[in-house]
Amino acid sequence: MSVMEQQIVDWQPKIVSFCCNWCSYAGADLAGISRFKHPANLRVIRVPCSGRVNPFLVLRAFQKGADGVLVAGCHPGDCHYATGNLFTRRRFLVMKRLLEYIGFEPGRFQARWISGAEGQKWAENSKKVTEDIKALGPNRKLREVPNLKGRA
Repeated sequence: MSVMEQQIVDWQPKIVSFCCNWCSYAGADLAGISRFKHPANLRVIRVPCSGRVNPFLVLRAFQKGADGVLVAGCHPGDCHYATGNLFTRRRFLVMKRLLEYIGFEPGRFQARWISGAEGQKWAENSKKVTEDIKALGPNRKLREVPNLKGRA
């Protein structure tokens, strides 16, 4: 096997995950405390609410080299801020269509609803998201995202 082929086999995606402080971040923490196996290439960023994830943050993550982005929040109806995850759900649909329009594969941007008591669900979802993005391969659109300097 050549060096190039070996690099392709060994490649691991870089995934940025924006997690709600009250639910998904607690679920990720529970997964770690419970020692559930989950990928180490998923970087978690704690946000007060999934509804606070600005679409420019998603674009910025892709611009800075992420192969995929996951937004994780409370289950609909269980938001600490009452309606934050409802905004997330609406924004997710629009953002997914925008990313497809500019040429990103649909699986590179995903949303999940995970509560603080669902550590096992966090581990399973993080594995699934990693597998989905690994199947897509490296993000080739990085240089084509417009410069968002000063936005995020």
